Amino acid sequence: MFVDLAEIRLIAGDGGKGLIAFRREKFNSRGGPSGGAGGRGGDIFFEADQGMATLMDFRYKTVYRAPRGAHGGGNNRTGRSGTDVTVKVPVGTLVRDAETGEQVGDLTEHGSRVLAARGGRGGRGNSSFASSTRRAPQFAQDGEPGQSRTVALELKLIADVGLVGFPNAGKSTLLSRISQATPKIADYPFTTLTPNLGVAVSDNRSFVVADIPGLIEGAHSGKGLGLDFLRHIERTLVLVLLIDISAAEPRAQYDTLLGELASYSEALTGKPRCLVFSKLDLVPAGTALPEVGDEKLFLSTGISAVSGLGLEQLLRALADQVARVRSGQDPV
Repeated sequence: MFVDLAEIRLIAGDGGKGLIAFRREKFNSRGGPSGGAGGRGGDIFFEADQGMATLMDFRYKTVYRAPRGAHGGGNNRTGRSGTDVTVKVPVGTLVRDAETGEQVGDLTEHGSRVLAARGGRGGRGNSSFASSTRRAPQFAQDGEPGQSRTVALELKLIADVGLVGFPNAGKSTLLSRISQATPKIADYPFTTLTPNLGVAVSDNRSFVVADIPGLIEGAHSGKGLGLDFLRHIERTLVLVLLIDISAAEPRAQYDTLLGELASYSEALTGKPRCLVFSKLDLVPAGTALPEVGDEKLFLSTGISAVSGLGLEQLLRALADQVARVRSGQDPV
């Protein structure tokens, strides 16, 4: 099961207590203070792991604790620090404080880490408080409490190309033809309920393609699959707007798609995009493609994922555009 949202509780370790102690030696029964400091409480980190693909684990375990630091010992011995805890999450996970909304970390690369809850500092033992005027302090510090917080985890897929379109536009079929991905395909809306990823190759250049659940009007406000769809195209480099050429008013569908992207985030409409009319096998050969009058398109073309018509041209154009964006060049 694909899960891309979770909320968990983090409780870092408390610091250990400082000790009140005095040296007791054979010929000096009234030795000076010797109480050591308490150990530091354990921290809690998040670490991105490319071996994970979902936040499913956090449906079953919702509280993570780090050990406390040990108390200080005699002879000025400092207590052992609590062991740090590392929580593995998928690459692409955004961590926020659930109460304030503050971003704690954005883990976009394998092995990247962020400190999410800091352990408490150990308290000082009585030897730390000795001075020329206070030679036998009878007190020590308690350890500080560890940080406790609730964090919200949000997984956003990391892909080079995002397939955007209405339900049944042919996104899953296209992904299955240009990669080794095996998404569920059927002739009814919302066949795809979770994002699918596949690796496409053109002229020995590979790039990751994401098939996102179908978009409908009002998705930016949560209608249909709504936000479950839109968050997963925020990290993509290039967008493919896929429209069924056999559908009624394909031009109006294109305008609706752009409107939903802009309503969710203006940044989405600033990404390089191409327009692809799918299912050419369902219309007479030679049917003219609708004009949409969008100067920002780097490609407007038609394909049939069933017959393979137009797929090589599309793959080559996508590979070119992804390479340009990766290298920091302006899109064409």
